[in-house]
Amino acid sequence: MKNFGGVSISKLTPERLNGVYAELTDLVGMDNMIKIYTNYKGQQINFPVKLWSKDYIAEQIKEEYNGHNIGSLATKFGYSERWIRKIVNNK
Repeated sequence: MKNFGGVSISKLTPERLNGVYAELTDLVGMDNMIKIYTNYKGQQINFPVKLWSKDYIAEQIKEEYNGHNIGSLATKFGYSERWIRKIVNNK
């Protein structure tokens, strides 16, 4: 039988895991949680609020800008109208 951290894999259940690992197991499953643990244990991980890179968002804004939709683009992408204007003016 396989072991992980000195414990039989068959005994690993979310309720036996330390807080965040139990939550991760619920989100991504035991196998993926073990991969995350193995690669990142002991590290502080900070997830940015924005999922997409600014470069990607800038590309999308340039594609979707029609000359009159700065406000709706700002709302859609979660950036200020000033930032949207800066992007469309740098075409």
